[in-house]
Amino acid sequence: MTKSKKTESNTALLKYLVKATWVGFAALVIMSFLYVFAVKGDWFGLFGGMPSVKALENPENELASELYSADQVLLGKYYRPNSNRTPAQFRDLSPNLVQALLAIEDIRFEEHSGIDPRAIVRAVVGVLTFNRKGGGSTLSQQLAKNLFNTREEDYDGWLLKRIQSADIKTIIQKSKEWIIAVELEKNFTKEEIMAMYLNTVDFGGNTFGINVASKTFYNTTPDSLEIHEAAVLVGLVQAPSYFNPVRNPENAKRKRNLVLHQMEKFGYITEDALDTLIQLPIEVDYEVQNQNVGLATYFRTVTGNFLRDWAKDNGHDLYGDGLKIYTTIDSRLQEYAEQAVTEQMAALQARFMEHLEGRDPWIDENKQVIPNFLNDRIKSTSLYRQLQQRYQDYPDSVEIALNLKKPMTIFSWEGEIDTVMSSMDSLRYYKHFLRSGFMAMDPHTGHIKAWVGGINHKYFKFDHVKYGKRQPGSTFKPIVYATAIENGYSPCYTLMDAKVTFDIPGDKKWTPENAMGKYTGQQMTIRKAMANSVNSITAKMMEKVGPSEVVKMAERLGIESELQAVPALCLGVNDVSLFELVGAYSTFVNKGTHIAPFFVTRIEDKNGNILQEFPPKTFEAINEETAYIMLHMLKGAMDEEGGSALGLSWEVRDGNEIGAKTGTTQNASDGWFVGITKDLAAGAWVGGDDRSIHFRDWPSGQGSRTARPIWNSFMEKVYQDSETGISKGSFPRPVRRLSVEIDCDQYDDLGEDSDSVEIVLPINDVNPNDIL
Repeated sequence: MTKSKKTESNTALLKYLVKATWVGFAALVIMSFLYVFAVKGDWFGLFGGMPSVKALENPENELASELYSADQVLLGKYYRPNSNRTPAQFRDLSPNLVQALLAIEDIRFEEHSGIDPRAIVRAVVGVLTFNRKGGGSTLSQQLAKNLFNTREEDYDGWLLKRIQSADIKTIIQKSKEWIIAVELEKNFTKEEIMAMYLNTVDFGGNTFGINVASKTFYNTTPDSLEIHEAAVLVGLVQAPSYFNPVRNPENAKRKRNLVLHQMEKFGYITEDALDTLIQLPIEVDYEVQNQNVGLATYFRTVTGNFLRDWAKDNGHDLYGDGLKIYTTIDSRLQEYAEQAVTEQMAALQARFMEHLEGRDPWIDENKQVIPNFLNDRIKSTSLYRQLQQRYQDYPDSVEIALNLKKPMTIFSWEGEIDTVMSSMDSLRYYKHFLRSGFMAMDPHTGHIKAWVGGINHKYFKFDHVKYGKRQPGSTFKPIVYATAIENGYSPCYTLMDAKVTFDIPGDKKWTPENAMGKYTGQQMTIRKAMANSVNSITAKMMEKVGPSEVVKMAERLGIESELQAVPALCLGVNDVSLFELVGAYSTFVNKGTHIAPFFVTRIEDKNGNILQEFPPKTFEAINEETAYIMLHMLKGAMDEEGGSALGLSWEVRDGNEIGAKTGTTQNASDGWFVGITKDLAAGAWVGGDDRSIHFRDWPSGQGSRTARPIWNSFMEKVYQDSETGISKGSFPRPVRRLSVEIDCDQYDDLGEDSDSVEIVLPINDVNPNDIL
């Protein structure tokens, strides 16, 4: 073959190869486009579905609903497992965070349109050479995976369900993520994509999104993250458990330093800064967000019950719609209330345990320990029911399981204790703890400002503000006297402190005793009688106004619990809640207009649109004169000798008008104190988990010694903080002149004159079983 022919042949071959290459390339491009369209359109159902255009334009994630105080403090959230996230905007992100993320995850983020060819080539070469130095996924692709999770079975088509090769499956799944990433880039700005990515990331421990992660690990917000903190959180994303700074601080430090090196490499920090930052230890301010920590734990639970019903009735998802719920709680007052309960109950518990001297606190009327008390109580627990179900054919095994010792963490006022106990041991231990409830409200608006339902929500779940109902004892007496005042009686009306006996059907009698079992035989005004909590005179007034009228008055004042129209009601024998009682007293401060206590003011959707507002429910319960005279009656607790409010501290009483009433039920099972000022109505309850659990002597368990210290401590803290807007002062005076005299000092006797030491009153139509 001649040289020229050989050259022509080579040239033809070269042309053929070039043409073939172009044809092959064109075919590859066409096949690629066909493949993309096939995957995107799920041809013949081979590849599985893709998110709709609407879903791509408006991607949805379950968002936690947030509960806010009146002063805009986040109290807590409502969310499902794996859904604890609160969205952040790009403007909420620290530059340190943005730079750390770009340096370690996607440095060409601003340059590509969802797919980074260089990163893909690097990843492919890494797979082929078994030298994987990084993945090929961009932030947009990772967002696509986080938002739509196309690797779930719901997105599998006929082909994916039958292919055995994991690599081919991965290629198809990756293809879907590439397609979605490109679509996301079309619909959102780079800033929006970055914010969306950080909002959807799992940081481990039921912590989703950068807002929650910043709060959980550093007790801060995303815009306040320091460089080293941002590097820890960004590094945590790739393996939340392995790089967890709490459980694996050394791993977290290595990953953090890698992020910092990348930041230095790309010019985000200087070499000197790098040398300093990599030497810092791993330090976190870690607190997992749940219903047992933070402010207002009991309040959040009670509000959650209300919100679940509201969401169901109004077609919303409390745990996924990202609702914003605004409440009446003042975070400062709430904190003071919780501090007061903690401080006073810790001291009271120590006194209670010293008082018991090692004896069990569950005692009967004769102060004898109740036999089989724990065995009876354990049967009402869910654990007992579960064991019965499990060992229904082996009843002895239930008792064995209940007495089997096992490791557990228990509550104590000095802090949690790791120990070994059986379930029966645990029940015995916890039954020794006194419980408490406290509530404060603004009497002029009905806004509940503080709510403490118990001593520790983690270990004692039951709420003693709204759900717990106990006998109010003498704190019910103002309702009796309010009925009398409305019927024209003056605070100066006098009666003798003498034995009073009620005849009841069945030839039976009921004689209310005074607290210490004695009658003085002295004449005293009803104001002084209420201040000194004289049972005999309250009973006499009950006879004069009638039990049915007292029930009507209680209902007008907001008491919704069932009350029986019997004489013994005057001593508070029917159970009511602290919620009801504080609401009733608030009516006296608000000039007779009752405003039902409430705690939610409005609910918004995730975009800030108001879904519903909750106005106060008001009605005139009593007239202004009756209300003011009742304030004067309640002030007797401070003014009268032996008044129950004289034990309040000088810091609370000085320059202040206070109306108050203590209450102590039979055997001192319940101690109460309700106090009102010009700005607040508040009350405290203290008692055992069972009525049989109490101090062994009545004076030790009086409300003045158990509940009043909580109220006093709370008010001291409130008055020390001028920023709360709550101050000392006088109750507002009525505009019109009173129709009755309230200055009792100028009168010796405005009531009955009786030489009798015993008064017998016939009462008809009374069920003896209703009389205590």
